[in-house]
Amino acid sequence: MNYIRQIRELVGTHPIIMVGACVILIDGEGRLLLQHRTDNDLWGLPGGSMEPGEEMKEVAKRELFEEVGLEAKELELLDIFSGPDLYYQYPHGDEVYNVVVAYICKEYSGTIRGDEDEVQDIQFFELDKIPSQISPPDLPIITRFINEVRA
Repeated sequence: MNYIRQIRELVGTHPIIMVGACVILIDGEGRLLLQHRTDNDLWGLPGGSMEPGEEMKEVAKRELFEEVGLEAKELELLDIFSGPDLYYQYPHGDEVYNVVVAYICKEYSGTIRGDEDEVQDIQFFELDKIPSQISPPDLPIITRFINEVRA
């Protein structure tokens, strides 16, 4: 996240448009992988911001590996999310308007391990047992995914 740090040094906590990707990782039992984040103490999807020159699928794959230790084999585009529902103010004051490319991943390899700086816990959840404490920018993405699965 070096690029965002550089921008923050220039603009402080003022709102910025942050482009990134997230991964809706589903295991063989149809459960959703969520991580308990350290920055806001909420559950969310693996994901993060784009670095200059990256392609969106690279962002999704990099963040999945960095945050939970898994390597995506296949990624399927769910949608691109933006707008007022993806505005977020971090606990330390930084404000962002997120533009998030959400991918679905059902084929992956590796061993789950959390990035100690970003992740407190990692668990798979049944779609009808998702925790209520979801990171606000991830909530519309998770809701959309669950609604499409049930449709």
